[in-house]
Amino acid sequence: MIENMNNNKLYNLIHKIMNQLLDEILNSIKTTVLDNSVGVAFSGGVDSTLIAKLLDDNGYDIHLLTIGFPDSHDINFAKEVNEILKFKHNILEIELESFQETSEKVNDIIKTDNLSWNENSIAFYYVSKLAKKLGISTVVTANGIDELFCGYNSYREAISISENEVQKMMDLKLKNEKDMMIAVNNVSSEFGVTIVQPLLTDSFIDFAKTIPISKKIHGADDLLRKHVIRELAIECNVPKISAYKQKKALQYGTQIHKSLLKSRKTS
Repeated sequence: MIENMNNNKLYNLIHKIMNQLLDEILNSIKTTVLDNSVGVAFSGGVDSTLIAKLLDDNGYDIHLLTIGFPDSHDINFAKEVNEILKFKHNILEIELESFQETSEKVNDIIKTDNLSWNENSIAFYYVSKLAKKLGISTVVTANGIDELFCGYNSYREAISISENEVQKMMDLKLKNEKDMMIAVNNVSSEFGVTIVQPLLTDSFIDFAKTIPISKKIHGADDLLRKHVIRELAIECNVPKISAYKQKKALQYGTQIHKSLLKSRKTS
């Protein structure tokens, strides 16, 4: 009897958190996504699929935008997920011949040798190029989820030390992500495109930090992480292949990381 009562309390707590989380995401979307017709940077993973689903459910005219080298993981997986979703889907395959020139142009704009910043900025250069071709001036991303909900593998090491270490790492990653997305928008502005991050607003960050870390990561051996996000995704009818997909970072899923390192060696 007591065990059933405890289980009911836990169930109610989880649903309360998910309902609040959904409300906060929708509020952030409404305050940041002002155009009705928007692109969504889409890999098919849980973060971008959840954002796409919520935008569509709330009346936005969405266009999924996927970029990567031919036959890359992100292109193949995004296609697979959208066979279920059936949203408008546009794909840009990166041409190897012009990649080094593009990477140098992006580096000139963002003026840093930080590898991750260059990789992400290159990716959004191509996303923005695709958006402009389609006449889209706003692209929505799910940036912020990995930082706020322990999506990165490095959180496994942090949690083995303490929740306090997780919080410290979260703050550092959030600062880096917000700064990086300023650089990304400097790149996207070359195409007249704005990259919008509803989940990096101060109000959403403040809320997300109130969610117990235990709802985000279960320990040092947790390969999935972002549990409350995945649970919400299932509630919002995100396909299971997406909701339970392990993270593959943008630069690896698109093969930009591999190609950028190779081009730097030959330049």
